[in-house]
This record gives sequence, C-alpha cells and structure tokens, in this order.
Amino acid sequence: MDPNAGKKNLINRYSREELEARLMAEDFKRVTLSFYRYVIIEDAQAMRDQLFEEWSHLNCLGRIYLAREGVNAQMNVPEHHWEQFVTELQAKPEFKDIPLKIAVEDDGKSFLKLVIKVRERILADGLEDDSYDVTDVGRHLDANEWNEAMEEGALVVDMRNHYESEIGHFENSILPQAETFREELPEVLDKLKGKEDEKILLYCTGGIRCEKTSAFLKHHGFKDVNQLHGGIIDYARQIKTKELPNKFHGKNFVFDERLGESISSEVISKCHQCGEPSDSHVNCANVACNLLFIQCEKCAEKHEKCCSDDCQEVVHLSAEEQRELRKGKQNPQRYHSHMRWGDLHSNPKN
Repeated sequence: MDPNAGKKNLINRYSREELEARLMAEDFKRVTLSFYRYVIIEDAQAMRDQLFEEWSHLNCLGRIYLAREGVNAQMNVPEHHWEQFVTELQAKPEFKDIPLKIAVEDDGKSFLKLVIKVRERILADGLEDDSYDVTDVGRHLDANEWNEAMEEGALVVDMRNHYESEIGHFENSILPQAETFREELPEVLDKLKGKEDEKILLYCTGGIRCEKTSAFLKHHGFKDVNQLHGGIIDYARQIKTKELPNKFHGKNFVFDERLGESISSEVISKCHQCGEPSDSHVNCANVACNLLFIQCEKCAEKHEKCCSDDCQEVVHLSAEEQRELRKGKQNPQRYHSHMRWGDLHSNPKN
C-alpha cells in the first residue's frame, strides 16, 4: 500500500512557471506576515498536515517550519480570507494570541507556494537541549524603549547573518560575520566577553533569533539583556504609526521572493560586481550556482543576472547541457568562478 495514500494533496506539485503565472493572474491582495512561538507541539507532523489542509483551503502561501519546540512562519494570506485565517490559527491552544508581524512593504508576491516542513528545531542553534533554558529570555523593548536605550549608549548586537546586515542595520551595531545562527552564537559571546555587566540590545528580523540568544547570554552571566520586540519588521511599523525617530539605516533582508523591504531611503551597501551603491540581492541566474549576491541594475543587464562570466556562459547552453553540468559531467570550473566574491553566499540560512 502506498504510504502516502490519502496525503496526495498535502504537497505542491506545480512548476515555478505555473506558480508564477497563477500568482500574477490573481485579482485580489495578499497580506504578508511572519510569526513564531516557542511552545511544545506534541505531534508536529499531525499539526503540519492539519495546517496544510486548512491553509491550502484558504489559498495561503509561504514557508513554515514546525518542531516539538514550536513554530516559525513566513507567509501570505489572501486579504479576503484574513479574518478566517486569524480565527482558525488562534483557536489552536498552541497559537492562542500569537503575535502576527505584518510586512511594511507588500505587493502580495512574497511567496509562490505553500511549504510546511517538520524539523528537529525551528531555529538550528547547534546546542544540546539542556545547555541553557530557552524560556529564560531577556526583556522585550518596544520601538520607543529601544530608541531610548540606544541613545543611552547600550551595546547593540545584530543577530542576523552578515549578508542580511550588509544592506541594512541599526547605527553603531556589532555586526557578526557569521553565515548561520549556530556560528553566530559563539562569535557574539566572544565579542561581548568582559561586558557581562553592560546593557545589551539584541535585534533580528522578527525576533526569533533574539529569543534564543537572550536566553543563551543570560545563561553565560549577562545581567541586562534586552531584545527588540517583534524585530525589525515590527520596529518599522511602530516608528511609522507612532511617528518615532528611525535609527535603522537601509533595507531589511527578508526570506521570501522580495529579498528585502526598505526601512529607510538610504542605500548603505554596494554592488558586488561594480562597486556602485546598490541594495538589491539576487540569486545567480545559473541555477547550478544560485549564488546570493548584491547586483545593481546595470550589472544585472550586463551580466544577465549572473555572478560571473563562467555562469553567464552556462545560461546560454541548452537545457540538456545545463542538466549535464549539474550532474558533474562537464567542466566543473563553473562552480569555482564565484570564489572571487569571497564573502558571498547562496541559499539564505537561519
């Protein structure tokens, strides 16, 4: 008997081209949002299947991770289904009154399909379960409290990966150069060594990384640990609605089709190919490379959205030749062409 019998409709089977065409043909708006919660989910697989059926029925799109320790979601919801989505979500005891963070820039094209995965962790930290108490977190600050703490000289730490902070960050922040969250925790601990008695401010995209980091730092003896409530996403909303000063410079990197939303009008990063001001992340058009890098409009046109001459040559090959390259049956030099961009990375990680 087919082990997947009865679950045929619990995954997406459309191509990217079909998904893009369907999304562009929509005549309604979508609300892009994110949310997370550390909460015990006894049967994550059953929860996953239930959510997939409910959200498919509502035509929701997004990327959601579930684990025994909780949920981490980035998704969009058709505006006309918003109230039903919120009601059904918060009717579940695990997600009752869960804070929902709405995107500040939203064209409704943030996701192409609905993907819900069960993982060991909703945020991989590389630590043992009993290495610290994840519930013993720092104090949550709203935007006004955050601004005041910054003005008083508190230490500000960006808990995102370096390709995220490159295009935007709070002024005078400590900016770790890690590629993953599990690499970032020890790097931040080292950078803050000897500052256990100082006021620490942590921030990230939506708050989930700061939740674990604040508990991690408290476990290591830091006495005054604070985190930005709702992350950069909610900070942007608060400064707009409350007319507060904006201390964030540049763009907030987001993990969806947009790859970024502007928090200020400043462009603080540069094109990785020509060095001109640019804050537009792209993935190399050579799917075998898929390198994530910053590319200005002129270079995108000149290099056909590729990161290198070698990759540009690859995209002109036939589909069959490109498949052979991906199987390693032709010149492997294509994979090494981007190494001159030393600090660039493909496929964003937590």
